[in-house]
Amino acid sequence: MLGELEQLVLLGVMRVGDNAYGVTIATRISERTGRDISIGAVYATLGRLSDKGFVTFSFSAPEPIRGGRARKLVALTAPGTRALQRTTSSFNKMLEGVVLRPATSDRR
Repeated sequence: MLGELEQLVLLGVMRVGDNAYGVTIATRISERTGRDISIGAVYATLGRLSDKGFVTFSFSAPEPIRGGRARKLVALTAPGTRALQRTTSSFNKMLEGVVLRPATSDRR
């Protein structure tokens, strides 16, 4: 099972596609969820996901400007895709038939 941040990062990689790197992943997570995730948290999570074999890294060509740097690109692996599918499937099964109600001030 993947943790929440691991799920968000993997989904961010999927949404960004071929040009996924730390900043674009963090930006996409923020755009879609309204949560600001630090770039450090994204890279720490990517490191854990890489250790698990769920993502791989490669480097882009340097940016076409003086002193342009290469970016560390991220790609989802087949095991990463399967882990994300299992986790989201389990979550969706748990949600089946559950009616989510707004929280009230007297209930915690």
